[in-house]
Amino acid sequence: QVRLVESGGGLVQAGGSLRLSCAASGRTFTNYRMGWFRQAPGKERQFVASINWSGGSISYADFVKGRFTCSRDNAKNTLYLQMNSLKPEDTAVYYCAASPAVFPWQSGYWGQGTQVTVSS
Repeated sequence: QVRLVESGGGLVQAGGSLRLSCAASGRTFTNYRMGWFRQAPGKERQFVASINWSGGSISYADFVKGRFTCSRDNAKNTLYLQMNSLKPEDTAVYYCAASPAVFPWQSGYWGQGTQVTVSS
């Protein structure tokens, strides 16, 4: 079992920045690729970014490239998402997820989410 707890969400003006954290506990952190997803009201959950166990391979959704940076600190069992140049359309609940690389995200572990609201 892996427990994931997100933090760092809040209300920010357009153009501002936030840094989300996801603290993991339970099984060995480096056994899992980690990811960020988000879900806006009335919309399906969508992929934001993912990072492999070592941090050497990172992928981003096109709509966050150049604005968001995903990283992990394996010594602290923590995943991060630095969000810059935020837009109102970035408003959503942000979730972190952990999954072994060979399994789909849906079968992995998920946090409870943290709300990000960007005002115009």
